[in-house]
Amino acid sequence: MTATGQGRELRAAPAEPPDALEPAPTPEARRRILEERAREIAFARETTAVATLPVVAFSVGGERYGVEVEDVFQILDAQVLSPLPAAPPWLLGAAVARARVVPVLDLRQLLGLEGAGLNDLAKILVVEHGDEAFGLAAEAVEGQVELPRDGLSSAAEGPFSWIAQDRLAVLDLGKLGAPAAHGG
Repeated sequence: MTATGQGRELRAAPAEPPDALEPAPTPEARRRILEERAREIAFARETTAVATLPVVAFSVGGERYGVEVEDVFQILDAQVLSPLPAAPPWLLGAAVARARVVPVLDLRQLLGLEGAGLNDLAKILVVEHGDEAFGLAAEAVEGQVELPRDGLSSAAEGPFSWIAQDRLAVLDLGKLGAPAAHGG
């Protein structure tokens, strides 16, 4: 409704706001509401989360491999490697990792891959298996990769636990054999 007077237009006051605003919930009711919301959010996250296997991926001999993150003790530059005279071909030498002397294995020799010597090796993945620690020489370390578990297949042969869809082979350190298993 409008009225004119002295060149001004007057408008009617807006309608009253709705009477029934809900009162604030009691502390206990608020806690129940928040717990329910938290359960719904947690359930939504659980159902959309994809189970993964975290590995440290690396390359050697033109192939990609991985070691489960929980087995990796340290990653070193290959420059710290000290050759061992009269060592078998699969044993490149030794390195010091956090005050531990560890043998360093040449996966190229153990897996029958191309390459030999130290020229193309840049990194050493120091891994722990049981009570033993040993190094795996690598050309390059890619870093941590999350492999979807539903895309992994069991390895039929060799020292592997899993093969990913992109052909990354996850090493089974128990099947690979610690240095003692090779006579080192």
